[in-house]
Amino acid sequence: MSDNGLIQVSSPYAVEETVKRLQSVLAQRGVQVFALIDHSGEAEKVGLKMPPTKVLIFGNPKGGTPLMLAAPSLAIDLPLKVLIAEGENGKTQVTYNSPEYLQQRHGVPENLIKNIAVVGALVAKAVE
Repeated sequence: MSDNGLIQVSSPYAVEETVKRLQSVLAQRGVQVFALIDHSGEAEKVGLKMPPTKVLIFGNPKGGTPLMLAAPSLAIDLPLKVLIAEGENGKTQVTYNSPEYLQQRHGVPENLIKNIAVVGALVAKAVE
């Protein structure tokens, strides 16, 4: 983890395949996907080019609601978001907020951070 609270892992798959794999893992775990934002696709629509870049937004209200009740400012960072992007080297990078960073940032009680700590395991499963 860097000082900015972001965790970045490499994926051996292209951006689109990594997104599909993560969506599959989320579906298997019963986690709701709220949105998929295709930044590079939107850029292309206005004549701009950027490497494949997508953000997947997902969560589980049963897990997230108690967190936001305990630390209301956490709503700015929930639902969870994962950035899947092609890096300068052509390799796919998956980036997400560290649960520990979010805990410190918002003062989330220790006993509740487990509700979102699963994000690392979900990403790891998608890129294996």
